[in-house]
Amino acid sequence: MKNAGSDFAAVPHQGHDGRTRHSVARLLLEQGPVTAAAVAETLGLSPTAVRRHIDALVADGEAVSREASRRGARGRGRPAKLFLLTEQGRARFGHAYDDLAVAALRFLAEQGGEEAVRAFAQRRVSAFVDQHRATIVSRAEPAERAEALAVALTREGYAASARHVNTGEQLCQHLCPVAHVAAEFPQLCETETAAFADLLGTHVQRLATIARGDAVCTTHIPNTPLNNTGGEPA
Repeated sequence: MKNAGSDFAAVPHQGHDGRTRHSVARLLLEQGPVTAAAVAETLGLSPTAVRRHIDALVADGEAVSREASRRGARGRGRPAKLFLLTEQGRARFGHAYDDLAVAALRFLAEQGGEEAVRAFAQRRVSAFVDQHRATIVSRAEPAERAEALAVALTREGYAASARHVNTGEQLCQHLCPVAHVAAEFPQLCETETAAFADLLGTHVQRLATIARGDAVCTTHIPNTPLNNTGGEPA
């Protein structure tokens, strides 16, 4: 990692400053809610420098803060603040679809009804499934499949990660390229969830979505025996 002091002592122009702020925003996107100290450690920058960039993002409406939950007895001092991007902040990373896509799906719904929209959503996700099925279903354990799926989603622009929880795995998508469209047409999220279940070989539960206003799309993957070809649990 870079030395924190030299990084900001050597910033001679706004361009470098802008790139650093983009890196800070990217960390809030991929790991948020997260503390400024954690961002500083990951990027190899000083906490003071990171707070300057986070304060600017908050002032511009691109990030918000919340207090970290405090377990056990309360200690002295204020709880650490966690930061995450707002919808406006996520927009700096771009969207694959915009008002044109929404208008097109509205027209499709008017002409063919909900089933036409669902057929479109299934056609769209099938390309992803076909491309990544062999890699994902070759993994024997739920955690391995979740990680392989996260890698595949990241390659498709979803900034995904997987982590272990007590009852299984959690798949987190920190960026949704179709969030604006899915907010009006939830069929996109529904078919995506069904595709995850197919690829992972087990029932999954969608806990949160960016399209519904959550900070991250979160899918729970239970610890169950997996079907090596996808589909229902073995």
